[in-house]
Amino acid sequence: MTGVRITDEIDDAAVAELREQVIAYNVAATGFRDGRSMGCFLRDDDGELIAGLDGFSWGGYAKIEWLWVRDDRRGHGLGRQLMSAAETEAVRRGCGVVRVDTHTFQAPGFYEKLGYERVGFAADTPVGHGEVFFLKRLPAAAG
Repeated sequence: MTGVRITDEIDDAAVAELREQVIAYNVAATGFRDGRSMGCFLRDDDGELIAGLDGFSWGGYAKIEWLWVRDDRRGHGLGRQLMSAAETEAVRRGCGVVRVDTHTFQAPGFYEKLGYERVGFAADTPVGHGEVFFLKRLPAAAG
């Protein structure tokens, strides 16, 4: 083994291998083998990305990792539609909770309007801003 060297030159195959190892550990520790990607990408007629959502479901919860709407399409309900579709799919997959993180300069108010509860905060991430952690219990889980 050589010394530890941090780099910004990332090898996609190495990242995939690392991810597979973490997933294998998580499955062994929890017994949950139902992890699946969950995403939607909306494109215009020229193939340009208009809006998208990417995340996963696993072990009874869903996590939205990325949500974005192009500037000229914001304020027209696309983000809300993507989140609603993800929540519906999460319920279909047996999830009782959805998690999402956002920065203070991004969309904390958006998630609050959708019924997400603030469950955590990390200051200075990045410096001068913060990261807000949200959770929403899905209706199917309430009963």
